[in-house]
Amino acid sequence: MGPLLLLTSTLLSSWRMVEAQPSFTIKQITMAIEPGTDVRRDTNVTVKCQAVVGIFGQQALSRAYTIYKDGIVVYTKTTSSSEDLVYPLPQVRVSNTGKYKCKIEIEGKQKSSDPKKLTVTGLSSPVLRLNKDVFSEGEEVIARCTATEETGSIIFYFYEGSNELQETRVNSNQAEVKLRLSGKGSRRISCDYTVLITPDSVKSRKSNITTVSIQELPVTPVLEISPRQRIYEGDRLNISCVVGGFLYNYDGISLFLSQGTDLLSRGTTKINHSMTALAKDSGEFECRLEKGNVAKTSTKNVSVTELFSAPTLTVSPAEVFQGDNMKLTCRSANYASERLRKEEVTYTINPPGTQLVPGREVGVFSGRTLRYEFNYTCTAQAKGIVKHSKILTISPKVSVSVPKILVVGRVILGRPFQILCQSDVGSLPINYTLLKKYDFLNSTTVKQPYQQARFMVTIQKPDEINQYMCEAQNNDRRNGELSKRLNATVIVPLSEPVLTVLPDLADIAEGDNLYLICGIKGTPPVTFKWYHSGDVQPLFTTTSNKITMDYQIPSLGSKHSGTYYCEAVNIANNIVRSQLVTIDVRMALWKKGVIVASCLLVVAVLVLLCVLRFRAKRGKSEAASELSVKPSSPKSDDSLTTLRHTMMARRGERPMGREIAWHHFLLTSATGAATVSRQQCREALQWKGLEREKKFFF
Repeated sequence: MGPLLLLTSTLLSSWRMVEAQPSFTIKQITMAIEPGTDVRRDTNVTVKCQAVVGIFGQQALSRAYTIYKDGIVVYTKTTSSSEDLVYPLPQVRVSNTGKYKCKIEIEGKQKSSDPKKLTVTGLSSPVLRLNKDVFSEGEEVIARCTATEETGSIIFYFYEGSNELQETRVNSNQAEVKLRLSGKGSRRISCDYTVLITPDSVKSRKSNITTVSIQELPVTPVLEISPRQRIYEGDRLNISCVVGGFLYNYDGISLFLSQGTDLLSRGTTKINHSMTALAKDSGEFECRLEKGNVAKTSTKNVSVTELFSAPTLTVSPAEVFQGDNMKLTCRSANYASERLRKEEVTYTINPPGTQLVPGREVGVFSGRTLRYEFNYTCTAQAKGIVKHSKILTISPKVSVSVPKILVVGRVILGRPFQILCQSDVGSLPINYTLLKKYDFLNSTTVKQPYQQARFMVTIQKPDEINQYMCEAQNNDRRNGELSKRLNATVIVPLSEPVLTVLPDLADIAEGDNLYLICGIKGTPPVTFKWYHSGDVQPLFTTTSNKITMDYQIPSLGSKHSGTYYCEAVNIANNIVRSQLVTIDVRMALWKKGVIVASCLLVVAVLVLLCVLRFRAKRGKSEAASELSVKPSSPKSDDSLTTLRHTMMARRGERPMGREIAWHHFLLTSATGAATVSRQQCREALQWKGLEREKKFFF
């Protein structure tokens, strides 16, 4: 029973899934334009939309059709029929031109056809009508242009001859406008239109030409100005602007009185204007009559003679400093002597309260300059005419402060360096002069805010640095400001390096401590380096604030023999090298003593042998009685001592402590405890000054 129920459940689930799946498919949709895509005006066009839909069973589907023209919906229809959708376009016009596309939608699924373009050619001729044929100047003309049976968005154009008068855009097949024609005589009026289609437009032919007659307006403006003779400033000008001629109806007429771009007055039939003549009023006056778009003018030129010219304000001196005395002069250069005396013109300084006092001379004012920038003007007045000068801006300059003098970078003796002169306060331009012992060396002028006065100099002695000063000046009427003397550290390049050796070269022996002392002249700190010839790297390097340093080599040996030198460098970066010093490390004194003692022992033995041999020839008995110590027994201290003292007596020397030690060593050597070569004996005898004994024994 269980497997049967499971099979039944599975079948029901499968049936439901099949039932939930779509029961149709849109295979394709096509669109056709009949009788074709290129047609003439008034053709009946049909747009057909055909959809191929695959259906499961006999199910009826709701089909939603949409037809687009240039991307805009122009027709929709929903139907359950499988027949083609037909969209009729009876008697097409140019406005029907465009790209068409069909779309079908079934239960959320949709499909679109490929677009096709319909092109319609042929426009009707426009027709122009006017409300009447005869007009007066300024009268409106009503013109109507009709595009018979055309549809869509249309722009109408109206022309006078070949000149376009007006255009208007409408969504109907006719347009009406009001035209204003100026001037008298005949005018030829016409129109045409353009149908707008995306993305192009199609223009029609010209309409019929209508001729209209325009009659001149029988009125004119009349301009009168008095007085008519020569006009001076201050005279009263009377100006009238009236309508000349006759009209039955003055409605719509306007009068305008103007001077240049300034409108003085306006009215309907008459204007009266009165004003005081000024020099600036010289020029053209115009009386203008307007009716509709008709304008008529009348003009006259007026020349107004100046009573006096506008004053000019000047300052003396031209360049002023804070707190200096200054003089402002206000003057009018020209006068109309036939109408005005010079003394009748009065002058004042603006603004009031500037603490400037009028002088004895008219128009001259004196006072002290302020500490800040200030604007002045002056006024000249006579017979009610007031004239102002242009603004005079006085910017008082600031006197230069005591300049600072300093060096740029380091001062190295014998090398060029820069001296900077700079004042913290002072108006530009500032002239800087470099002095040495108050004598002129050079000068430069600073004209820009970030410009600097720099001078290149070279000194040969350190104390020369304090001989420099600089002077700053920006006012020719005052003496310049002098700086302090230049104070800076002078770096003296290193020179005269000397390498000194301690102990003396002749006394250097093995085991001694050697001191290599390097001394120079120049400015510390100094870096010293000691070198042993043949070595690339220095033996020792040190930096010191002293001009003399030493390097110690302890416990000298034969390997320390050779040539030595030292190098030194300071901030001037010139490397100096000392002379070469050759070190010869001699044998130690105790070693030489050993060698001499050994040699003396050998000599003593040889002397004894010779003496024994000599006495042996004279007789054995005598030799036996005199000889107290046998040669084969070197242990006898008395014979050796007697021999040593005999040799010293020959030289006139007395035995010293070191010689006693050597004598002891001789005894040791005589016993066979030391072996001395002949060459070592020679060197020892030479060191002890026994040259004659050397010849005797060798």
